[in-house]
Amino acid sequence: MKITFYGHASLAIQVDDVHILVDPFISGNEKASHIDIDAIKADYILVTHAHQDHILDVERIAKRTGAVVVSNAEIAGHYGKMGIETHPMNHGGSWDFEFGLVKYVNATHSSSFPDGSYGGQPGGFVIEGEHKNIYIAGDTGLTMDMKIIPLFTKLDLAILPIGDNFTMGIKEAIHASNFVECDKVLGYHFDTFGYIEIDHEEAKKEFYNAGKDLMLLEIGESIEL
Repeated sequence: MKITFYGHASLAIQVDDVHILVDPFISGNEKASHIDIDAIKADYILVTHAHQDHILDVERIAKRTGAVVVSNAEIAGHYGKMGIETHPMNHGGSWDFEFGLVKYVNATHSSSFPDGSYGGQPGGFVIEGEHKNIYIAGDTGLTMDMKIIPLFTKLDLAILPIGDNFTMGIKEAIHASNFVECDKVLGYHFDTFGYIEIDHEEAKKEFYNAGKDLMLLEIGESIEL
């Protein structure tokens, strides 16, 4: 499993020959101006919620690639009306895709499309691959619902928002990693704009002091699990 960070909360996940994109907000992010979104491969696009900083490039990429948009029923319906293939889900439900089992899990946030229309309830994703399992939290505060995840899935990586203000901050994310029982964390949803700028070294230090490993990737940088 190869994971590439495209800035903010945008990720590319490659499992064998399958390309999964998560919350593509790239063309509107000045820090990601060196990323060519028309070169990004996508077979599936996972969308955690309907805010513009998570869906901006969904339509453009899905129509170019033919990717299937996977999200809650309301978001799937929104893109389905555009002629885009979708797979609707809702909280607690799972589906076995070609790249692994996906569960749509709770997140504590808000969700509306840029025009103010209802975007359904926000969520996150647990992906159980053949060899590695990951949790993509989406935009969320710390929630006790995270304790449900390790009842069913032993995680190899937790991808958690750490920018504070709109989501969890560093201290809450450390507790979240305890709740999901995963000490290896990839941080995201930070530095894009002023409200969520963080001190990278201090963040890594706090995780290290808690006995955990926090990875902060540069935009375009990848890791392999």
